[in-house]
Amino acid sequence: MKFDVVTIFPRMIEAGLAEGVVGRGVEKGIVDVRAHDLRTFTTDRHRTVDDVPYGGGPGMVMKVEPFVRALETIRAERGTPDAVVLLSPQGRLFDQGEAQRLSGLGHVVLLCGRYEGIDERVRDLVATEELSIGDFVVSGGETPALLVIDAVSRMVPGVVGDRESVEQDSFAQGILDYPHYTRPAEFEGRRVPDVLLSGHHAEVRKWRTAEALRRTQERRPDLIEDRRRTEAKETKQ
Repeated sequence: MKFDVVTIFPRMIEAGLAEGVVGRGVEKGIVDVRAHDLRTFTTDRHRTVDDVPYGGGPGMVMKVEPFVRALETIRAERGTPDAVVLLSPQGRLFDQGEAQRLSGLGHVVLLCGRYEGIDERVRDLVATEELSIGDFVVSGGETPALLVIDAVSRMVPGVVGDRESVEQDSFAQGILDYPHYTRPAEFEGRRVPDVLLSGHHAEVRKWRTAEALRRTQERRPDLIEDRRRTEAKETKQ
């Protein structure tokens, strides 16, 4: 799985992938991540990547030319990507389903914006899609890019040692995860549910399913509704 990240802060990407599960995946060569400094694709001596907005207004707008040159270089050096994703508040919501979809691709480019926004022609000429990590504002696309890489890489075989752990993550089945416990069996008057100490695997699975559904209904009832709509649609087909 290849990722290319176009950013004005490549060290943010490199530092974010230096540790943890995805970092080990990179070390093993299972995941290949390259961070490209957008400023290297400028042509002026000041390495300018932004300019004032046409029509006036606050802030600066990122220029189209460096992004176009960056993609031309990536295609020449790394091959044609399967998807070029612009990380943007206007994009489709990135969720577990999107992570699963992207994990099935071989090569994804992530474009990181900054400042007031990106010239609309980047969307027209470079990006194949836009994704948003949620209805809130962050300072740039680097943190969203790291979240996307992490979520997608976890699905790539070999990155996470225990495949069953990935399959049982929250949202993997369309619902939240069940509660987890470890030693000690009792702490400050709070005891681990007896069923988990019983050694009865069928009862444990039953309890975990019920708790996952209860927790989802309590905290994210929208996921239950989405699951019901999906099941109804599949039944009709």
